[in-house]
Amino acid sequence: MYLKNSVNGRKLWYLCFSSAMIGVMAYFVAKCLLWGIAFFTNLFYLHRFSIEEIHPGQNGQNLYYLFIPVVGGIIVGLIARFGSAGIRGHGIPEAMEKILYGDSKIPRRITFLKPLASAIAIGSGGPFGAEGPIIATGASLGSWIGRHGTFESRDRKILLAAGAAAGMTAIFGTPLSAILLSIELLLFEFSASTFVPVAVAVGTAFTMKLALGSAKPVFAMDSFPLILNENISVYFFTGIIAGCAACFFSKLVFTVEDIFEKLPVHWMFWPAIGGVAVGAIGLIEPRSLGVGYFNITDALHAKLLLGSACLLLFWKLLSWIIALGSGTSGGTLAPLLTFGSSVGLIIGILANKIFPDMHVSPEICALVGMSAMFTGATRAVLTSTVFAFEATGVAVGIAPLLLGNSAAYLISLMLMEETIMTEKLARRGKHVPSEYFHVKL
Repeated sequence: MYLKNSVNGRKLWYLCFSSAMIGVMAYFVAKCLLWGIAFFTNLFYLHRFSIEEIHPGQNGQNLYYLFIPVVGGIIVGLIARFGSAGIRGHGIPEAMEKILYGDSKIPRRITFLKPLASAIAIGSGGPFGAEGPIIATGASLGSWIGRHGTFESRDRKILLAAGAAAGMTAIFGTPLSAILLSIELLLFEFSASTFVPVAVAVGTAFTMKLALGSAKPVFAMDSFPLILNENISVYFFTGIIAGCAACFFSKLVFTVEDIFEKLPVHWMFWPAIGGVAVGAIGLIEPRSLGVGYFNITDALHAKLLLGSACLLLFWKLLSWIIALGSGTSGGTLAPLLTFGSSVGLIIGILANKIFPDMHVSPEICALVGMSAMFTGATRAVLTSTVFAFEATGVAVGIAPLLLGNSAAYLISLMLMEETIMTEKLARRGKHVPSEYFHVKL
């Protein structure tokens, strides 16, 4: 027994050392992705070489902006066609597939092509987030190291998940939810031998972020409204509505994908076709372009009026569904958070108008909606709850988050057979575990 534990201990040390290396690399790759998005945004919209962070729609509306997402779509299509078709999609399902059915082996070129394609897609106005691509890129880093060391198949799976979690941490600064995401969506197991290496990678990436970046939560909320007995039911109701919306939005994405599948043109041109819609919608609602983290922050601080929140939700959703359905490269987490926070804010504003004596907080409704939308689309209920807490720092929101996310999870089980992360795999006849299991070291 002692000999067995000694061998396992040395193996775990080796995994942890490799995970720390992955954490460092994932941080710098994440920074390069963010710089790449800023670079291409400046290049496409301001015709300058700069990595200053700007939003595509901040300089008003211009007719030639209509064609920028089309150009970006053409470039992404060419990269996918002649580089690797693996860059298509939002990243997490592809990582799941490699873990479950690809022996955790991701082609090395994905490490370079995925962030490049995503930076071009988002920088040209694509309504996506950076988290999906960096999760896929971090997973590719972990896979690359796993293939060049004396690692078994299960070890490569752990390193792949460690890279994905480290990438998410580098973007959002949410280490605990990154670990939970790796367990709920990638590893499907919980044990010391899997948890510790992932924690080391995440801890390393987070330390790098603190040392070289900022410790402030990405969606910091300054005010902490009171949560009363009479308004807690509204937050539960918000979770139900957000869960229903998440299921509906997910089905819309795959409906649009089916439509693109029937087009009589090569899939290489689909992102450009989707770019036409992105550009047209961007002229109508500039806030629909790009990542748009400020949209989430505005909703969480209740800075949007009812009409403004409704318009943002409609146009951003329409742009995202068409763009994602076209098979371009970009993440889903930031758009889902945008939709959820907008839905929650709308419910909070209406509740205050209809039931003023309940003293509902639109900010807490936006927080619950943001998290519940993620839960409803992915069923990663623990990840969603902890992410909302880490990303905002609102400790008093834990009770509404737990209630709202539980409601969204139950709604998702009732209305969807698969999730937005597993639908593609299910269509290919590949089963994805619905529960994680415990394995002893």
